[in-house]
Amino acid sequence: MTICEATSYRIAELCRKKNLTGYFVSYRAGMPPSTYKSIMNGKSKNPGIVNINKIADGLGVTIREFYDSEIFDNLDPDE
Repeated sequence: MTICEATSYRIAELCRKKNLTGYFVSYRAGMPPSTYKSIMNGKSKNPGIVNINKIADGLGVTIREFYDSEIFDNLDPDE
């Protein structure tokens, strides 16, 4: 799994755990829903730490909590 795939998976996982919709997270993150969707659909190959931090804020977690998951262990290099 690449880091982009793992990031999308982690966002979806946290949305499920917190019972939040993508639209709500993007709204709370202060980002356009299209940016959120491009990250989730893998169209954004490098979403950047600033956008990931905004999404973490929208999810109500710190960036440390966001990346504190086994999903980020043993990643394949991004292509």
